[in-house]
Amino acid sequence: MTRIERITHMEALFDKSGEVVGRLEQALKEFAAIAPDIAELEAYYTSPQWRKDFEADEAGKLPKDLKRGVLSEDGIWNLLADYQRLKETLICKKQEK
Repeated sequence: MTRIERITHMEALFDKSGEVVGRLEQALKEFAAIAPDIAELEAYYTSPQWRKDFEADEAGKLPKDLKRGVLSEDGIWNLLADYQRLKETLICKKQEK
């Protein structure tokens, strides 16, 4: 590999890495900012109100065109579990340093 090829290659790695690091930094800020939203979703999911809303959906009492992914037991459970897993991963990585 010539000097020019090496520098060109390293520059490409530098640019790619900078973009990924920047996106991750932004994603981490967004992840931290949704903590209150996740807490509100979890409180709703574990409340009697969620069960009532779920049952109303099952009974066909909600409009057909209403977006209601939040009433999907697997959907909201998976979101909360994924959030917790990512949070724990970030905490573990931080403690390893």
